[in-house]
Amino acid sequence: MRLTKSTDIALRIVMRLAVADEPATTREVAEAMGVQYTHAAKVVAQLQHLGVVEARRGRGGGLALTEAGRSSSIGFLVRELEGNGDVVDCEGEVPCPLSSACRLRRALRQAQEAFYASLDPLRVEDLVADPTGPVLLSLRLR
Repeated sequence: MRLTKSTDIALRIVMRLAVADEPATTREVAEAMGVQYTHAAKVVAQLQHLGVVEARRGRGGGLALTEAGRSSSIGFLVRELEGNGDVVDCEGEVPCPLSSACRLRRALRQAQEAFYASLDPLRVEDLVADPTGPVLLSLRLR
């Protein structure tokens, strides 16, 4: 299973915000995590929609991880960010001729769910424990 670039960016942003002492702007987080601002802005909007990140405008504003975000399951986040699509597109532009009798599709769905289930016990706070937390803090926001 391969995660999309957006999910990768989202997880990195959430991890960075989990160790932040004060709110940071989207641009600051994007620079610290080495991602393009436009990609980070789209991801932050998704994270806001999920209730994981709070964004405040104006002086003293910025991005902050919500309490729900801090205790979110990584499995939940990845499911929400990746969507519930199949691993393979059997009904695409040219439908697979095996779709009516295929056993592979079901096996791939089960494997996908096993992947997500293995991430369910992990929380954001687990991912930022030592040695990761100090490394995240060393990525200074500008």
